[in-house]
Amino acid sequence: MGAPRKYPNVPRERAVRLAMEARRDPNTKAGALRWIGEQRGTDLETLRNCVHQAEIDAGDRPGATTDDAARIAELEREVRQLRRGNQILKSALAFFAAEPDRPSSR
Repeated sequence: MGAPRKYPNVPRERAVRLAMEARRDPNTKAGALRWIGEQRGTDLETLRNCVHQAEIDAGDRPGATTDDAARIAELEREVRQLRRGNQILKSALAFFAAEPDRPSSR
């Protein structure tokens, strides 16, 4: 589970939407993020990262979308669990293979 979000989703989404609209207009593109961040009380770097990710999600910029990143993280967790399970099975196999003279319970 990730770290708790410092900024609530709704104001952040509004700030991102405003920033994306301001960046499309050549007259307001320069300094748009700084101005909107100051107006909304959002850290400039946080806003920049959110806008960057929103542009990726919209298909305006190359990169892994939010959904893709979540799916990749889920698959990586699953791979770690499977590798851990395989290691346990290999250890059990080595343990039982090393005791050929062990008496049978029959």
